[in-house]
Amino acid sequence: MSMLSRRNLLQAGATGIAMLAAGRATTAGEPAAAQGGAKKGGAGKERWLLSLNMSTIRPASLEDKVAAAQKAGYDAVELWSDDLDKYEKAGKSLEDLAKRIKDGGMYVVNIIGIWNSMPQDDAGKAKLMEEARRKLAHAQKVGAQHIAAIPAPDRPEFNVLWAAGRYRELVDLGKEFNVKVAVEFVSFFQGIHTLGQAAAIAMESERPEASVVADTFHMHNGHSAWSGVGLVAGPLYAVWHVNDVPATPEPGKMKDSDRIYPGDGILPLVPLFQTLWKNGFRGPLSLEMFNAAEYKKPADEVAKTGIEKMRAVIAKAGVGT
Repeated sequence: MSMLSRRNLLQAGATGIAMLAAGRATTAGEPAAAQGGAKKGGAGKERWLLSLNMSTIRPASLEDKVAAAQKAGYDAVELWSDDLDKYEKAGKSLEDLAKRIKDGGMYVVNIIGIWNSMPQDDAGKAKLMEEARRKLAHAQKVGAQHIAAIPAPDRPEFNVLWAAGRYRELVDLGKEFNVKVAVEFVSFFQGIHTLGQAAAIAMESERPEASVVADTFHMHNGHSAWSGVGLVAGPLYAVWHVNDVPATPEPGKMKDSDRIYPGDGILPLVPLFQTLWKNGFRGPLSLEMFNAAEYKKPADEVAKTGIEKMRAVIAKAGVGT
């Protein structure tokens, strides 16, 4: 597929962007499940792919996390780079971990991640690229589809076109490892903290492999416009982190620890799922929490409760069941 220029992409409008993303949604010859496409559900219908972000059961060992996800019935997992570092330093094989995940009927959708992915100076860039290579090598060993690029060091004013250039370099580096680099927005940041900013970086990068990691908590806490979700073609999303929040604290003052199970809070998850399905996104929807109360419970119990909570919201949405 030919690469669209920035001008052509802007002229294409929402419909053109949707066609562009849909055109790169799958790769010929790969099964849909291996790319994040929907699986078949009842009566042969498509259903959402569901993932477990390992932050949700953080105290458990990496092996126990994988076992809990498999037992609960998840299709995919998201791993953390610090866990992979510790795993390898302990003399364990990341390739064996990849086999364990695959044998459990799952795949690795995303690694979190490449931190400080947008340094301002050349010295910072050189350090970034060295660290990114190491993390991409780990991602490749576990068979990850994506690795998240976190737009830091944080600062109040990010030039989107400049940021897109930094991101473009990481996307190109990722090709060497057969891993796609996705840009993630973080509501705590002064800079890239909304869905619109992350989507702009992805689109302005002029790379058809560009993608975004989105998060329901960060949408709410960072004051992203929920209506904007429908303006982004579904295949532009690498993964959606799914969680809920209580009515307080107010947006902008929340912490990661305020995340709760989907459906237990105030977020508009039902219309969100309906919009994402309509726009062509089929998952994974990945449960991501950092809840201290849940950390005290067995990993199997939390993983099982999480997938049941997600399925309940999906049932209410009436799509991808």
